Amino acid sequence: MARIGIISISDGRDYVHAGIADFIASTEDRLVTALTAAGHDVVRGAAPISDNALAGTVARTIAAAGVDLTVLHYAVWAFPHFTMLAAGAIPGPLLLLSNIDPVQPGMVGMLAAGGALDQIGRKHSRLWGDPSDPGLIDAIGVRARAAAAVAGLRGSTFGRFGGRPMGMNTAVANTDQWQRLFGIDVEEIDQWEIVRRAELADAGEAKVAREWLERHAAGVHYDGAKLTPQLLERQIRSYLAVRELIAEWRLDFSGIKGQPELTQYFATMDVTEAFLNDPYDWNGPKEPHVCATEADMDGALTMQLLKGIAGTPVLFADVRHYHADRDIWDLCNSGQHATWFAARSDDPAENLAKVHLYPEVFFFPAGGASVHHLAAPGRMTLARLTRLDGDYRMQLMLGDFEHYDEQTNEALMKQSTREWPHAFARLDARADDFLNRFGANHIHAVPGDHREAICATCDLLDITVDEFTR
Repeated sequence: MARIGIISISDGRDYVHAGIADFIASTEDRLVTALTAAGHDVVRGAAPISDNALAGTVARTIAAAGVDLTVLHYAVWAFPHFTMLAAGAIPGPLLLLSNIDPVQPGMVGMLAAGGALDQIGRKHSRLWGDPSDPGLIDAIGVRARAAAAVAGLRGSTFGRFGGRPMGMNTAVANTDQWQRLFGIDVEEIDQWEIVRRAELADAGEAKVAREWLERHAAGVHYDGAKLTPQLLERQIRSYLAVRELIAEWRLDFSGIKGQPELTQYFATMDVTEAFLNDPYDWNGPKEPHVCATEADMDGALTMQLLKGIAGTPVLFADVRHYHADRDIWDLCNSGQHATWFAARSDDPAENLAKVHLYPEVFFFPAGGASVHHLAAPGRMTLARLTRLDGDYRMQLMLGDFEHYDEQTNEALMKQSTREWPHAFARLDARADDFLNRFGANHIHAVPGDHREAICATCDLLDITVDEFTR
């Protein structure tokens, strides 16, 4: 969840404030209690703002607490210039919140304050209602998660292993634009570091990890050529090498070029990418680390935002094929899907019981394991940051991942690349519209409907939302 600051704004007349202070406090108490119960970390202002000096000191204290979102709370009529002074001391996102009470004109205070902020061009959002309304608390939470996702980007570092893959322009972003819009630095790391460090990685841990996969996966299909125990351990050591580099360079998210150098002469990065994105490995639970295949910068950025909003691993896939007879899409990429998507379970064993490690296919002569599974069914939010004439837009849609009978699943997977992971998606988008407008070959997904939070995030970033519908 998010860290939320609460500042109540009051009337500047001493005698009026004295008569309404208890009402403000009781209303704020109810709001704080409801937000805390929803799982948020709430930081309260030391006192309601009732004079100019308090406006500055209370706001600066809240800002110093590192909140993701500051709620300016209007339970009563409030002098608008208190809001302006407080807003000047708060660099982060603002939400103006009014109660609904016919006796105390909090709504009037919010509108007067909001209008004043509009006049100077200070962006903010507004909500109104009673703290006992779960819908209001959910709406505040949506905006708070969006603010936290944006705040999480600023000051972060993206690790780019290798350069542009196979001439793929959509995988490369402008680092100056990333600094300006998102506050992200890009650390360029040569893929040779993965090769070099993989040879130095802990062979004992690689063996333990291989045996763990052999025990828990639905199958490890050694063929003596493209997939051997030695090749699988090389992939595992590559994962250990990248983990070491992530720690050393303090990388917040990353991408690995892979093709063609590693896939032709070393090993595929499928195991590395899948388990970086997973919330576990053979050592137990861990924080997912967003890692995009083909060093897709805007793909990784989309995933990092979605992870911050949804709090789950994020799917990465090619838009591989459209089955027009079924109106479904096969979202499939070479081993990139986190194994968590196989069952979306907190128990790794439950997910891995649906995962097969198959020998890599013709495209990758170096070999290794492809991490195959069929993504579990359910409602999904699908999104991708793309650029139109240099400007970012968030292309967004809902969809459903589907399963069919085993024979149908197999037949559909065999039409593309059986050995790779798949997600059969029924999108809330017309196929002709999608194929004419979508600005990349990669797409990303998280479980549930997160469109409202994504739109709030884009509003904070001044990014256009391009939503697909039927």
